[in-house]
Amino acid sequence: MKEETYEKSPRITVIEYGENFYEEFKIERPEELHHYKDKTNTVWINIEGLENEDALKEIALNFSLHPLTIEYIINRAQRPKLETFKDYIFIAAKMIYFDNKKLVVEHLSLLLGRGFLMSFQEKRRDLFEPVRKRLREKKGGLKGSDYLAYCLLDAVVDGYFEVLEKLGERIEFMEEELVRTPSRGLLNSIHKIKKQLILMRRAVWPLREVAGDFERLDSPLVKESTRVYLRDLYDHIVQVIETIESYREMISGMLDIYLSSINNRMNEIMKVLTIIGTIFLPLSFITGIYGMNFVFMPELYWKWGYFATLGVMLFIAILMLLYFKRKKWL
Repeated sequence: MKEETYEKSPRITVIEYGENFYEEFKIERPEELHHYKDKTNTVWINIEGLENEDALKEIALNFSLHPLTIEYIINRAQRPKLETFKDYIFIAAKMIYFDNKKLVVEHLSLLLGRGFLMSFQEKRRDLFEPVRKRLREKKGGLKGSDYLAYCLLDAVVDGYFEVLEKLGERIEFMEEELVRTPSRGLLNSIHKIKKQLILMRRAVWPLREVAGDFERLDSPLVKESTRVYLRDLYDHIVQVIETIESYREMISGMLDIYLSSINNRMNEIMKVLTIIGTIFLPLSFITGIYGMNFVFMPELYWKWGYFATLGVMLFIAILMLLYFKRKKWL
């Protein structure tokens, strides 16, 4: 029952902070947010849950948001982008993390206005707690909503590095397994990681353009002192993309190694079967001759004919095995 209520009504948290001031509290109704417009301190409004469109429209009404903005916020398939409006900047991004070994991509929207920042997230996992901790401890000098937007995006990118670290460990483990014992289960794991990397690439690649446009944006909402941090954010995103591409190349190489290993194993099996068939070919010839139904055959009534034939067959088999071993076919 609690989960159903949570899905229908968003949780709203407000953090107001200034030079020597910090206050954090929760809002029960969206219409109460109009009290936090045009504050002298910086206000961070975090909305968790995107299911209740009426509540989101109420929030948009209080802050005079463009109708398209609400569509961008609600549309979870929205690719990362940056849009500038009259009084605010809209940024869409993707938070990525592991939940019980499952890669989760969560939609995130940021609204940067004069003196305030609004963040909309699905709330499956909170990546912004380190930012809140810095604010509570009054460390880092989070001055201005533009710098706060950078901090949230930086927390999102840090989450990318955590995911890539786990993927890197799994890829390294699979490489070792691939050399020892390639199996069908390992192939499924390789394909799974390949899909996860493709999913990450779709989420991270457009964010590079967002960070670049954000840093170059000619807007009074972005102070010059914040641009150096945005350039650093851009470099981190490029590093993430390069790591993803590197892992994708490694996965492709692992698939080639797997196929080569399977082909080598198949070739070994076929070689053994061919050798066995080659050995039995002359033996089958001998047994075929003595299987003919002629009355007058030289060894037909010979006392030692059966044992002599078996001896000749054994001698031929041993001779062929020695020949194959000398040729290093065994």
